[in-house]
Amino acid sequence: MLHVSTIEGQLDAKGLKFALVAGRFNDFITERLVGGAVDYLVRHGGDRADLTIVRVPGAFEIPLAAKKLAASGKYHGIICLGAVIRGSTPHFDFVASECAKGLAHVMLDANVPVGFGVLTVDNLEQAIERAGSKAGNKGVEAASAVLEMVRVLEQI
Repeated sequence: MLHVSTIEGQLDAKGLKFALVAGRFNDFITERLVGGAVDYLVRHGGDRADLTIVRVPGAFEIPLAAKKLAASGKYHGIICLGAVIRGSTPHFDFVASECAKGLAHVMLDANVPVGFGVLTVDNLEQAIERAGSKAGNKGVEAASAVLEMVRVLEQI
């Protein structure tokens, strides 16, 4: 049988620097996401001194801050956290879509892993469920994805 080489990222944050970009809008939810991400990175060997939290007004502003952080060359990965909750107007669709597209562009243009921990939900109950309740903590998931991608890219 032929040997197949496999590249996988180890979940070890020791020696890595991360930026977390957090939208202040819906901060009751966002703070839970930030707490989950920070806790995850520390539990996986990261040092709090190597974490920088950047607060922005809301999800729409997250991509610009992430772009600037990625361009700085100071961080191995960027974890973006926020909460967009659907209302009665199309505003939700524009904000959620532009945030997601903007962060994808940042990651691909800068070659820096960017985690999408921005909740896009229909109501407050769904947001609470995804910020540490029934559906886990999406801040943890975003931090985990970024950490794994940093370690994968080191090997490619």
